[in-house]
Amino acid sequence: MSEHSTYTPGSGVEKWLDERLPIIRFSKEHLMDFPTPKNLNYWWTFGAILVMCLGIQIVTGVILAMHYTPNIAMAFDSVEHIRRDVNGGRMIQSFHAVGASMFFAAVYIHIFRGMYFGSYKAPREILWILGVLIFVLMMATAFMGYVLPWGQMSGWAATVITNIFAAIPIIGTPLLELLRGGFSVGNPTLNRFFSLHYLLPFVIAAVVALHIWALHVPGNNNPTGVDVKDGRDTLPFHPYYTMKDAFGMVLFMIPFVWFAFFAPDILGHPDNYIEFNSQVTPAHIVPEWYFLPFYAILRAIDFNLLFIDSKLLGVIFFGGSIVILFLLPWLDTSKVRSGNFRPMFKWFYWLFVVNFVALTYLGAQPADATGVLFSKICTAYYFIHFIVILPVLSRIEKPRPLPTSISESVLAKSHA
Repeated sequence: MSEHSTYTPGSGVEKWLDERLPIIRFSKEHLMDFPTPKNLNYWWTFGAILVMCLGIQIVTGVILAMHYTPNIAMAFDSVEHIRRDVNGGRMIQSFHAVGASMFFAAVYIHIFRGMYFGSYKAPREILWILGVLIFVLMMATAFMGYVLPWGQMSGWAATVITNIFAAIPIIGTPLLELLRGGFSVGNPTLNRFFSLHYLLPFVIAAVVALHIWALHVPGNNNPTGVDVKDGRDTLPFHPYYTMKDAFGMVLFMIPFVWFAFFAPDILGHPDNYIEFNSQVTPAHIVPEWYFLPFYAILRAIDFNLLFIDSKLLGVIFFGGSIVILFLLPWLDTSKVRSGNFRPMFKWFYWLFVVNFVALTYLGAQPADATGVLFSKICTAYYFIHFIVILPVLSRIEKPRPLPTSISESVLAKSHA
């Protein structure tokens, strides 16, 4: 028990539990009473929103798994059975499918918020690395889940994306055959993907727990990027931020529920309502929207470099676009965290956001000469932002003066 604990058991049962498993004491000290900067805005509610999204995906996924059949002869029909015959099945399937898109929308906002306010800077490097790891695990889980309905886009997406591994020298082909369970996408592939799709969300939940633990060691960042000086800079997490997070969750659920009730299929591809046929290639193979920026990067590399062919080079750039996020704390060495006080950084940051949206758009377009040219330009800027612009800005930029404390910035706003 903590020597400075403010928790007092309220009943005999609570006291008995506290002496054996002090879970209520732990939640009060480390969650409810956790000192949180008093100036957090609504961009900080997306952490709680993401936990809610993960919970929705796990609960709906477990229920769907009770009715799904991971066999290529029955998978497509089993999804239709869920939609048409299972009580509430259409809603559960809609919430799971729409939930994937809303989960990624929230995680992109969460990542871009962290990038703007410098939440990756010391002493929060491990927090950022764990966050990027969660993003990678989400991508793997979502890709495998997209394959499970066994529609045209599902099967061909599995074929195209697993082919990426074949470009890796020496180990590529054995790795590809291990992942597919054979020479082509088939029943063993579907079984592997179903198994991993069911397992990975629980791995994500474990990494989320580490992510929250890593947050509680240095404490929250905040919009000014100034460290907490004393108790006047903070508020207890409960009831102030639990209410704020709950309000943010309710607002987030409005578009979520609208999509699930009124337009559950609008975010998917119509070809996925045709059962997978390995003999008929769709006119235009596209992944889900949340993979499009990275898919555009993969397709943009269609030239050879020295002894590296374009396919391997594309895989290197594709992988590099994710790996570079892990290195962000060491690429941006500016002492000022928040973009609010970095006038040059702010312009380049918004240019990067526009560039990322452009990559998303280009990933959905056919790979014609014009589209590939713009994809190359956007891909080049994506890497230039991290490798050139951020290190140079750290040296040449003159930040605006920072407030001496969080309280000072809050009071300045209230008097403005």
